[in-house]
Amino acid sequence: MAATEGGGTGGSAVPERASGGETGTAASQRGDTRKAILDAALAEFARHGFGGARVSRIAEAAGVNKRMLYHYLGNKEALYLAALESVYETIRARELALDVERLEPRAAVRALVRTIWNHFLEHPEFVAMLANENLNRARYITRSAVIPKLQPPLIARIERLLARGKASGLFRANADPLQLYLSIAGLCYFYFSNHRTLSVIFDRDFMAEEALAVRLEHVTEVVLSYLEGHRRAVPSA
Repeated sequence: MAATEGGGTGGSAVPERASGGETGTAASQRGDTRKAILDAALAEFARHGFGGARVSRIAEAAGVNKRMLYHYLGNKEALYLAALESVYETIRARELALDVERLEPRAAVRALVRTIWNHFLEHPEFVAMLANENLNRARYITRSAVIPKLQPPLIARIERLLARGKASGLFRANADPLQLYLSIAGLCYFYFSNHRTLSVIFDRDFMAEEALAVRLEHVTEVVLSYLEGHRRAVPSA
């Protein structure tokens, strides 16, 4: 066998060193462990809220002991804040990955609404964490240095989209990017946070595929109707 770099024999290459003297393998393992803990924490907090969540269950689900859990992410409050930050980071990354700059304004709005809608649909833990934190009166989100920084890039992108729509004569001139985003998010959030009660009181399955498709189209049309309001004829009395 040919000798490998570092004096060993073939088949066991020397691990790549990461910053601080840590091997690449060790750094990867640390990242995997941290992710497992964070995923377990998010599932626990989304299901039970902060008060009902148990660190012991998080550790068990992540396959680590409590001492290791505290080493990686800290105490229960630190775990909750990390989980809260992660859900905001996930949706903002998805929204910003949408290349609205290359789309025609109407198509870009449709794509933005669909992206936000689909995120709520595919991530019920996000809906749960929002509900939990509002029940906590934003007690923990106020401690985050991460979450406030996630918002300006998104609002700036929507502002540019609205400016393009205005310049082309498609959108109204006074559309506010923040208010528009709140309207889109609100229309989506209400549906997914209340679909169980809505399904009971209206006696239909609001999570059925057809119901979801109808609601998404309605939300999209509501948003576009507002943006294009200046171009739509108002019926005479």
